[in-house]
Amino acid sequence: MKYGRLKELRLKKKLTQADMGAVLGMSQRAYGHYENGDRDMSPEVLITLADYYNVSADYILGRTDKRNWEK
Repeated sequence: MKYGRLKELRLKKKLTQADMGAVLGMSQRAYGHYENGDRDMSPEVLITLADYYNVSADYILGRTDKRNWEK
């Protein structure tokens, strides 16, 4: 799954796909395509999600297991 962590992050906050669609200004269905890995995210959507969940973009993309950048 391309963006498998999105569901994990969303469920941790007890949000629905419709809730996240509203955060991003899109429908639940459009957001669901990201979560299911059916569509690629734009950099703007990725940054918005990383900021919303307070994690790094690399964490969302599965490039690291560290939720945030450490200095």
